[in-house]
Amino acid sequence: MVSKILIANRGEIALRVLRAAKELGIPTVAVHSTADADAMHVRLADESVCIGPPPSRDSYLNIHQIVAACEITGADAVHPGYGFLSENAKFADILDAHGITFIGPTADHIRIMGDKITAKQTAQELGIPVVPGSDGEVKPENAMEIAKSIGFPVLIKATAGGGGRGMKVAKTEADLDEAVSTARSEALAAFGNDAVYMEKYLGKPRHIEVQVFGDGEGNAVHLGERDCSLQRRHQKVLEEANSPALTVEQRMSIGEICADAMRKLKYRGAGTIEFLYENGEFYFIEMNTRLQVEHPVTEAITGMDLVQEQIRVASGQGLSVTQADIKFNGHAIECRINAEDPRTFVPSPGTLTYFHTPGGLGVRVDSGAYQGYKIPPYYDSMIGKLIVHGRNREECIARLRRALDEFVVDGIKTTLPLFQDLLQNEDILKGDYDIHWLEKYLAGDAH
Repeated sequence: MVSKILIANRGEIALRVLRAAKELGIPTVAVHSTADADAMHVRLADESVCIGPPPSRDSYLNIHQIVAACEITGADAVHPGYGFLSENAKFADILDAHGITFIGPTADHIRIMGDKITAKQTAQELGIPVVPGSDGEVKPENAMEIAKSIGFPVLIKATAGGGGRGMKVAKTEADLDEAVSTARSEALAAFGNDAVYMEKYLGKPRHIEVQVFGDGEGNAVHLGERDCSLQRRHQKVLEEANSPALTVEQRMSIGEICADAMRKLKYRGAGTIEFLYENGEFYFIEMNTRLQVEHPVTEAITGMDLVQEQIRVASGQGLSVTQADIKFNGHAIECRINAEDPRTFVPSPGTLTYFHTPGGLGVRVDSGAYQGYKIPPYYDSMIGKLIVHGRNREECIARLRRALDEFVVDGIKTTLPLFQDLLQNEDILKGDYDIHWLEKYLAGDAH
């Protein structure tokens, strides 16, 4: 087992990793910017190191400072959380060169899955169903030919993209040139890479993702799926497991396809394979080679600690479970609580004058916030996650309503009222929604 873990992240995920390490008896090192000196993970870690000023590029993305913090404190492992450097192959390579364990997949697997074109080609070779699309990068001169072969409407996406940036829809031939040009410009601005590719645009798909885990030696399991279809501007808002759209047979079938692919790849650690799902068919869109924000809903229905499993696998101890050991119990839903105006979604940083979290059976809150904490304006607006588990979806929703009513945050605006409204909607109660539903709802077009 690794002897000391440096947590290269902040907020609730840093606290989540710290707790998992503490239960395993492993000392932790918190790194922080000057803006996060009073953060909860900094207070609770065994050691802490300031790695720079507030801007992420000068602190949480500063590889040199993080490696130096490892050397100063004697940390022999780094957990990157999610975001920041979690899918940075160069960072994984540098840690390896310094003899520091990266608690994640190999740098090669990060590279393969980090490029959308290579990821899709790899997925296809591994037997994962993919959405019809271009074989590689699309240039303006060959875009029309490719689009006609796929069939309109088509979706143009940045190869190095994420979060909806560098993504445009061309519904007809007349839309194509502008869509390709705009996507390339956005991709260059956001990622320093203007390469784009093309896929068939699906009209009303759900976003289904499968949690996988591998030991790097050819053993792998799946931990079921999560439904992440409630999205705003391609950003997930609420996630649930299991998906109300899938049967048990569909769940196990796509899960085994993904687990088998990870065995062939000899993948190490946690990963998530994401699909669009429509009319009973799954279409691969990407793989995230890290822990997901929504991992707690999987933990709730499986009883597994995914962060501890990451640490064990990175330490060379292999998987603690076989596929036969994994049982799916009940239903779980996660709400991402953001420091944002619930109507305009404008960020609302500031001081928490009152902060009371709900409790009771089946209720979990992952948050680094506390009363008196000042939310800095420099980072992601998510201040916490409310995760609720029940014996079935109906009980889970009833419990979630109660927990939302108990959750009190004063001093800033949050998205709590949005979730209270959503849980009164008939479509949500029936589980009848797709990736476009929330945008329509917010625009007043959904019931």
